[in-house]
Amino acid sequence: MTLRTEPPFRADHVGSLLRPAPLKQARAQREKGEITTEALKAIEDREIAAVIKKQEDVGLKSITDGEFRRAFWNYDFLGALDGAEAYLGERKIKFEGVNPRPMMMRVTGKLGTFSGHPMLEHFKFLKEHTRATPKMTIPSPSSMHFRYGRDAVPASIYPDMSDFYRDLGATYRQAVRAFADVGCRYLQLDEVNFTYLCDPKLREQVAARGDDPEKLPLVYADMINAAISDIPSDMAITMHLCRGNFQSTFVASGGYEPVAEILFNKINVHGYFMEYDSERAGGFEPLRFVPKGKSVVLGLVTSKSGKLESKDELKRRIDEAAKFIPLDQLCLSPQCGFASTEEGNILAEDEQWAKLRMIVEVANEVWGS
Repeated sequence: MTLRTEPPFRADHVGSLLRPAPLKQARAQREKGEITTEALKAIEDREIAAVIKKQEDVGLKSITDGEFRRAFWNYDFLGALDGAEAYLGERKIKFEGVNPRPMMMRVTGKLGTFSGHPMLEHFKFLKEHTRATPKMTIPSPSSMHFRYGRDAVPASIYPDMSDFYRDLGATYRQAVRAFADVGCRYLQLDEVNFTYLCDPKLREQVAARGDDPEKLPLVYADMINAAISDIPSDMAITMHLCRGNFQSTFVASGGYEPVAEILFNKINVHGYFMEYDSERAGGFEPLRFVPKGKSVVLGLVTSKSGKLESKDELKRRIDEAAKFIPLDQLCLSPQCGFASTEEGNILAEDEQWAKLRMIVEVANEVWGS
């Protein structure tokens, strides 16, 4: 079996990690004005340095900052782009049984330029503090559109939606290149919307607002390809796919079949982190579309509960997936991050680390260390 020295790795993870208590306390104090921005950053720096070491200690080869400087996996990035803003509004896409803070996105001016981003400094701090491969995670460009549709894009700014898609792709191309220029060689696009388009209820919702659920995957594929069209030859781009993750709840259900061919053969990423921890994700049959040269990271370990999976069951499911794609193209990870928002999923930190440690152990046993 081929040993992997480049990402995605045999044992990998999606990116976000449970926020430790001192960090949560500091962020709450900053919101109340009880500490300064500088004091918060010092605590963030300390906690990120600690979580980097923990990832290294459990044997992971890709290291993130746990998204510790973010409140949300998506809005913190999108809201800092030129011509866009995050705001409080009425959430269109609903989670099962919970109501997250109703954050929304909208376009406020022409896109297509990139004047910088605070997360470039976040990545530089990560890179300076790990001896392993630093990994950056950002939302896919489709995140600016799918949840809101035309409501997020004023006709006064973009009478023609094709111009919006083009300019958003151009903004992302510059952003991705900026991360490459500060040393990022492992970038993940968090893409929930391809999987949302596998859910019949959400497809109906999209159609009702005037978008075509058959055409959107092609539109999004073009934007993603534009976003990663100016990367160095040694940069790995992966895509993470899930069906929603907030405090251990979800949004969508449905297997990958409706989008599989476009997903695997029209999008020029190097690998896919795929949710496979529950029946809501369907079977492994869509993996038959994955071409040679691309990797699939099987998200067989759930981040939604603390119960530790059986190693034998994980190996059985890896064998099942290998009926549709060669074992050498597979890797293992949790199905999503442990804290897509700062609230985090419903499990303990020691349970989180036990899961990550077990993923490393299973990967070593299946593919060799």
